[in-house]
Amino acid sequence: MVRFIAIGIIALLFVSCGNTSKELAMNSSDEEMQQEKKYEVTKTDEEWKKLLTSQEYNVLREAGTERPHTSPLNKQYAPGTLICAACYAPVYENEHKFDSGTGWPSYDRAIEGQVERDVDYKIGYARTELKCNTCGSHLGHEFNDGPKKTTGKRHCINGVALDFVPKGEELPALRK
Repeated sequence: MVRFIAIGIIALLFVSCGNTSKELAMNSSDEEMQQEKKYEVTKTDEEWKKLLTSQEYNVLREAGTERPHTSPLNKQYAPGTLICAACYAPVYENEHKFDSGTGWPSYDRAIEGQVERDVDYKIGYARTELKCNTCGSHLGHEFNDGPKKTTGKRHCINGVALDFVPKGEELPALRK
């Protein structure tokens, strides 16, 4: 009887290790594909450091998070477009902004095709990371607790990752 239990345990370990290897292989393929993506705006770390403030660089290029309730964009509800602070690509329309009470600017959707989703495991579990589709800069994360009347999504965005362009003003050219 003990022999059968031991064989069963060994078999379970073998099967679970096999699945883990497959999962790791799938994850590394996803990571490799993500790393291989070529963005329209590409710069070296040194070039980004020259263009961005230290806080912008931390958030946009190192996927940091600004402190809650510190962004002037939290209370910015005027009509306009939010652009990526790194490359100036338009990423959000202020008409899709809502007060989530979280301390970060929140939108129920991005401008179509302008924001990409990635998986972020930095805090120990999977979250949906939102990145500028033009330069790959980190903007924030997506959650499923947004307004049910619209998309049900909450794009929780670091204000330092965005610049506001009032409606009627011309959007700046991409920062290439």
